[in-house]
Amino acid sequence: MKNWVKYTILFLFSVVFTTACSDRFVDVPPEYSIDSENYFNVPEDYDQALTAAYDLLQTTYLNAMLGEIASDNTLCGGESATDVPGFQQIDDMIHTPNNDNLQDLWNWMFAGVQRAAYVIEFKDKIDFDGKNAIIAEAYFLRAYYNFELVKWFGPIPIKPEARFAVGDEQSLPRASTEDVYSYIEQDLLAAIESLPTTASQAGRITQGAAQSLLGKAYLYQGKFEEAATVLDQVISSERYSLVSDYESIFENEGENGPGSIFEVQYTDLEGASFDCFQCSEGNIAVGFNGIRQYNGPLFDSGFSFNVPTQELVDSFETGDQREDVAILDIVKWAARYNATYGTGYEHTGYFNRKYIARKGDSNIGDQNLTNPNNYRAIRYADVLLMAAEAHSKKSSPDDLTARTYLNLVRERAFGNTSRAVSASGSALQDAILHERRVELAGEGHRFFDLVRTGKAQQEITGFTPNKNELFPIPLEEIQFSNGTWDQNPGY
Repeated sequence: MKNWVKYTILFLFSVVFTTACSDRFVDVPPEYSIDSENYFNVPEDYDQALTAAYDLLQTTYLNAMLGEIASDNTLCGGESATDVPGFQQIDDMIHTPNNDNLQDLWNWMFAGVQRAAYVIEFKDKIDFDGKNAIIAEAYFLRAYYNFELVKWFGPIPIKPEARFAVGDEQSLPRASTEDVYSYIEQDLLAAIESLPTTASQAGRITQGAAQSLLGKAYLYQGKFEEAATVLDQVISSERYSLVSDYESIFENEGENGPGSIFEVQYTDLEGASFDCFQCSEGNIAVGFNGIRQYNGPLFDSGFSFNVPTQELVDSFETGDQREDVAILDIVKWAARYNATYGTGYEHTGYFNRKYIARKGDSNIGDQNLTNPNNYRAIRYADVLLMAAEAHSKKSSPDDLTARTYLNLVRERAFGNTSRAVSASGSALQDAILHERRVELAGEGHRFFDLVRTGKAQQEITGFTPNKNELFPIPLEEIQFSNGTWDQNPGY
């Protein structure tokens, strides 16, 4: 799929971007329209439109970065206190509706919704072999983008029957969080029916990916019985496994491995510029996370954002093999390999080793915009820990199953069963949350885990309850709605 997404780049901008009426939620009218009258007439049209919907996944590098920066796992970093002000504000929990980076996140996720909806809107126009799977992938993608939107912004406008059109922002209200999740559930249930169990190409969506996202959506709503049931189905399918070598997961050779349920595909074969981040086919977060002014083996340099805190480092237990994979201690590394580096703002001495640039990539264009490091969006370990949490929080808790899943993850981390957890009840739930922190460190989940478990205020400096659980709707979206949408509380 790393090459698959390249074949229709011109298509993305010449057709879908201009045809979607609004490739973000609010936009100006297009100059021309390609619609059902002259499109979706052959199977290739559906393939191209689906490729366009996949393409917006690459912008979720921002979601992953900010999910860490907003949490207690990392500090913003960068060159100075004014380097990417939107990031700095989110780190300090002083962000406002004028935050450019939140505007980007809103725009890009709605662009993904819009492109997926384009395929779904014309799903019945023609019939051909393989169409059901294509439509199922579009359902998953629409659900995935909407899930990102609802977890960041809460109530959002939805339009299940078609794409958004100019003017909808003044007539469609923000649907309740409950209604948005119901919409996501419906899309995922529809997707599960027709998705293959094995991907036809690396990176294509499978039934297991849709089941895993559905389980996650249930978990975020506190529907623990439903979450446990669907996540158990993923586990019992035996299509996935925990890779014994944890370090290999985050190297190029470990991409799309047996422990990966859904990965966002990146490549270094298409360059981009700082004028158009969403145009990059590379993982921009990798360059942003990188070591400032680095000269030494294995890694390329970067901009020293998203730097892990000492608290995160200290959360790893002695003997946990994941620590050296998640955290690069630059002082120790430099001493061992005679490397040199610079220090940026809020330098902690640590870097997110999972997602910093490696040497050896061809890096056409700027190396910090074209790194091919895939984002492991849903891993099997994540599913095991979500299932563990769901079983422990059901109305009739099943702590035995919860511990079994939790201890599978811990056994890999320590190389043996000596660190098995035996707790029950709330102590077990705390152990699962801790395990999520160290297993998924640097992967963008921590802020939302703290919010949904009610622990954000006690763990995140500056977090204001009844406000910072959600992020503000971008100001211009509120303005364009002409009074239809209210701002989130506290902003």
